[in-house]
Amino acid sequence: MAADLLGPAEIRELAARLGVHPTKKLGQNFVHDPNTVRRIVAAAGLTAEDAALEVGPGLGSLTLGLLPVAGHVHAVELDPVLAGALPETVHRHAGPAGAARLTVHPGDALRITAAELGDPAPTALVANLPYNVAVPVVLHLLAELPGLRHGLVMVQKEVADRLVAGPGSRTYGVPSVKLAWYADARNAGRVPPNVFWPVPNVDSGLVAFTRREPPRADVPRKQVFAVVDAAFAQRRKTLRAALAGWAGGPDRAATALVAAGVDPGARGESLTVGQFAAIAASAPVAARAAE
Repeated sequence: MAADLLGPAEIRELAARLGVHPTKKLGQNFVHDPNTVRRIVAAAGLTAEDAALEVGPGLGSLTLGLLPVAGHVHAVELDPVLAGALPETVHRHAGPAGAARLTVHPGDALRITAAELGDPAPTALVANLPYNVAVPVVLHLLAELPGLRHGLVMVQKEVADRLVAGPGSRTYGVPSVKLAWYADARNAGRVPPNVFWPVPNVDSGLVAFTRREPPRADVPRKQVFAVVDAAFAQRRKTLRAALAGWAGGPDRAATALVAAGVDPGARGESLTVGQFAAIAASAPVAARAAE
């Protein structure tokens, strides 16, 4: 199944016909370069067995690239005008066969549930994400959709660097650790501003990820993420001090850290996600020691 991809002229004509004016509030920057779409689709590594989830399809540039390679495409679009127009655009450029493999879900990706998406359950996230909500969208979808096995997202380059950063990097922080809880992530390349309309004032980056099992199964994700949030809320402080509020005092924090095999004088930016999980798991040890 082939699809005609949208170029700059088609993007502007379609936007004019729909009365769409890209807004910064919704993070709308539409890809108008077919080669960039082909690059993203190729890097995503989709097969006919995949049900792709696209967040913010906009005018349909990437959607048309995904349909020939994925078994199905779920498109979640917040803008009701764009959500309503997407099936017609797909029918025109990809034909009835393409339209039959698309399900449009009007609504907010930050609130979408597995039940709302239905069958076939998404197995891959491939999206040009709005810059202002990129990290929470990725984390929400990974938590909500355990069947998401892999993905490729385009985000602001600065955000991409944070998502793939490792311990010890100056860009390593909360997004890095929380994504690492779910998946192995890597930088998949840079995207220049001139492939978008309107042209953003920053570069974009591609982040590829592959889901894996969490580092520990004996401690809930929420408990681990609470430790991560506390550690980076005051990243200049030692963990003994930064985790005092979480643990119920600096001494209890130190006890938990020692029990987890972590130096109380270390800082959060030096720890792996596995070490954060170990700290969360050691909280009962600290509580018993304080009794």
